Amino acid sequence: MDTQFSATVFQWRGPAPFYWLALPEHSGTYVRTEAAEASYGWGAIPLRARIGATEWETSLLPKNGGYLLPVKAAVREREQFGDGDMVTVAMSIAPRGGRQANGTRPTC
Repeated sequence: MDTQFSATVFQWRGPAPFYWLALPEHSGTYVRTEAAEASYGWGAIPLRARIGATEWETSLLPKNGGYLLPVKAAVREREQFGDGDMVTVAMSIAPRGGRQANGTRPTC
């Protein structure tokens, strides 16, 4: 993993609830330097993330000049955290085309 950060999990309630982590500025700087090689579509950036012993593939989403990391229910359940909890994330930006077509399931 190339960078690590800690952030508080927050929930956005839309048609379905989603849980997110906002990247702190130091991690956003890392992402911006890697984004040109990795970004696809509308600014989404593929990456591999790890919280505790659980790793998964996802994409960062741009938001108000920063980035948000979506956190899957399977990750929250395995690592036993939820809304309002502080977690530490390790992550690596994936090169464009470097992810599996359908992503991967979280690992334990």
